[in-house]
Amino acid sequence: MRNTSGSLVVLLVALACAAAIGGCGKGKTTTPATTPAAPSGEPYVIGAMFAVTGDASSLGIPERNTAVMLQEMINSSGGINGHPLEIKIEDTKGENNEAVSAAKRLVERDKVLAIVGPSRTGTTMAVADYVESQQVPLISCAAGIQIVEPPKKWVFKTPQSDRAAVEKIIDYLKAKGIQRVASISDDTAFGKGGRREIETLFPKAGIEVVAYEEYGPRDTSMVTQLTKIKGTRAQAVVCWGTPPGPAIVAKNMKQLAMGLPLVCSHGVANRTFIDLAGDAANGVVLPAGRLIVVDEIPADNPQKAVLEEYAQRYKEKFNADADTFGGHAWDAIQLVAAALKTAGPDRAKIRDAIENTKGFVGTAGVFNFSPEDHNGLTKDAFVMVKVVDGKWKLAE
Repeated sequence: MRNTSGSLVVLLVALACAAAIGGCGKGKTTTPATTPAAPSGEPYVIGAMFAVTGDASSLGIPERNTAVMLQEMINSSGGINGHPLEIKIEDTKGENNEAVSAAKRLVERDKVLAIVGPSRTGTTMAVADYVESQQVPLISCAAGIQIVEPPKKWVFKTPQSDRAAVEKIIDYLKAKGIQRVASISDDTAFGKGGRREIETLFPKAGIEVVAYEEYGPRDTSMVTQLTKIKGTRAQAVVCWGTPPGPAIVAKNMKQLAMGLPLVCSHGVANRTFIDLAGDAANGVVLPAGRLIVVDEIPADNPQKAVLEEYAQRYKEKFNADADTFGGHAWDAIQLVAAALKTAGPDRAKIRDAIENTKGFVGTAGVFNFSPEDHNGLTKDAFVMVKVVDGKWKLAE
């Protein structure tokens, strides 16, 4: 299914079809000529939990902005089945305890029908057991494969997984003839998850990992770890983390004149990384969703219309470029909206509608959920991207 119009009414119809079991056929849609009536029913209340402040705010701020924007968009277009959408937003500050408290407020005080977020793998894992016990559907905006493997009944996620990212990096390294790498990762749940996938998948692909180094997400220098790596036979460095850490790695590598290519995870696919790393960002390669290189995506790609719509709307609303992390919130909220349109205000039916979604075209890829797969994406949701003159460019 492909969204072929910028009209939100058309978008919601398309999403409802995507969420329905069996999906919808492809075809053109027609934008209604009349202005939708203002929603007048009881609000459909959902929750959102993002790291709006703290060291993961480069993820949480665009996610929060996207939630605000989507609430306005949906309600100005008639709401969902005549009901206004109300999104209760909580700031987790990127901390596990804050996330648990936020989840309890949303469920017990606000009686939300579903939750979008959190921003981080660690905070998602911290609330997973709670939402399971309360039987509240949650669509995380974090990447760690452990969020959905093994599948939890009530927990889903929209970002491409760290496993798929490692698989995409392996393809890139092999195409470049790189056989030895050094790994450096932050000691958060996201960083540790990426390292586990590297430890498992790189040797199977015939790529030797000659060093494993770690840093704290608040560390201001990685010179010690990189000096050790410089003394190895590594042909490239693979860095797993979210800003600011990877930006510091890039700057320290330049300072040490290491002369090795730096391959990062999809955790740096936003403007914050480039701004923090400065000139050191140039040449960095990573797997990313197509949103940050939307202008280079072919017109016949099924994601093109959705990517352009989100990028345009975000730019108009916030005078800033849309990025990968805001896109994860866009996908998650649209999935919940589509499920509400199909299932109504029933948590169990919302969960079932999400799990049976096929062919949902989002910013991260084309989602196909199932009872066995609560992420619904493969490595094909990624493209390899390179920073050139401070801008994202396709590296493929």
